[in-house]
Amino acid sequence: MSFTYAELKTAIQDYTENQETTFVNHLDDFIKGAEERILKSVQLEFFRKNATGAMTSGNKYLAVPTDFLTPLSLSIISSSNHVFLLYKDVNFIQEVNPNPATTGVPKYYAYFDVSNLIIAPTPDDNYTAELHYMYRPNSLTAGVASGTTWLSTNADRALLYGSLLEAYTFMKGEADVLQQYEKMFAEAIGRLKNFGEALEVTDAYRQGMLMRQKA
Repeated sequence: MSFTYAELKTAIQDYTENQETTFVNHLDDFIKGAEERILKSVQLEFFRKNATGAMTSGNKYLAVPTDFLTPLSLSIISSSNHVFLLYKDVNFIQEVNPNPATTGVPKYYAYFDVSNLIIAPTPDDNYTAELHYMYRPNSLTAGVASGTTWLSTNADRALLYGSLLEAYTFMKGEADVLQQYEKMFAEAIGRLKNFGEALEVTDAYRQGMLMRQKA
């Protein structure tokens, strides 16, 4: 099963039996809240992206993409080879390279602010950089009524119960119903974790099939 944007909004209203105007006006907020819950609860390949950029000689900063959340790896391409930089904190960068005018082949990087990474040593040449990072996908609410996203197609249960959690919290609904939605969301996230953090990152030839004990 999967949801389009319109179908998910209808499902939220059907489950909660709420058509009140203020509630309906917040449907997008409930869906965005559910997407945020999923993003912060499970690591999926879907949330990863690669981007290439340019390190400029004499510039210790590297701008990150607008959808950047957190780095996974950063490498430079030197003599057709990828050379991976080591991730450190800003204090380490400033200690190891106290004078930004001192240049060299980059070895370290840190998350400096929402727009930039900081590099050490300051690049001594122009380098092509490849950044592997976690990103924030476009929300289902950003599309048309008939539109879908990866989550609405492949994580529909988690998206639905996450939306219902947000909606029922907004309604200040009964505690037992809220607990049931929390349970259903947790179960859906569990299945998604199994897929995203086990099946997606294993190789059956090298590691064998994922095995579980019988109940």
